[in-house]
Amino acid sequence: MDVTDSSGLVSFISAVAVIVGVVGVLVPMLPGLVLCWAGVMVWALFGGHGAVGWTVAVAATVVLALGFTAKYLVPGRNLKRAGVSNLSLLLGGVCGIVGFFLIPVVGLVIGFVLGIYLVEQVRLRDARRAWTATKHALKAAGVSMLIELATALVIAGIWVAGLFVA
Repeated sequence: MDVTDSSGLVSFISAVAVIVGVVGVLVPMLPGLVLCWAGVMVWALFGGHGAVGWTVAVAATVVLALGFTAKYLVPGRNLKRAGVSNLSLLLGGVCGIVGFFLIPVVGLVIGFVLGIYLVEQVRLRDARRAWTATKHALKAAGVSMLIELATALVIAGIWVAGLFVA
C-alpha cells in the first residue's frame, strides 16, 4: 500500500483505526466499536471509492447500530431475569472506575465486582445471594464484551471486503 497518495494514506489511517478499535474492545477505556466504525467511515467517505464506499459505510453503520442494541439489551434482559438491580450495576460501574485509578487496569474489574457484591449484600442481606447476583453481573459483562467484539470484527470484515472490491 502506497501511503504517499491520498487514497493510500486514507486506507492506512483507516487500517490503524480499525485495528486499534478491535483491540480497544478488549482494553478498558478505549471506545473500540466507535474507533472501528470511524476508521471505516474515513475510508468510505474520503477514500474516493464511490458506490462501494457508500455501501460499506451503510453496512458498517447498520452493524454498529445492531451491535450497540444487542450489547445492552441481551445482558440487561438476563440481569433482570436474575434479579440484579440497576442500582447495583450503576454503583458497581462507579466502583470499577474508582478501582481503575487506585489499581491501574485490574482495579476496574476488582472495583466492579466489589461494588456489585457490596450493594447486593446490603440490598439482599444474604452473602450467598449477593455473590450469585455478582456472578450474574460478571456473566452479563462478559456477554456484552463478546457482542461488542463480534460487532467490531464484522465491521472490520465489511471494511476488508470493501478493500478487495474497490
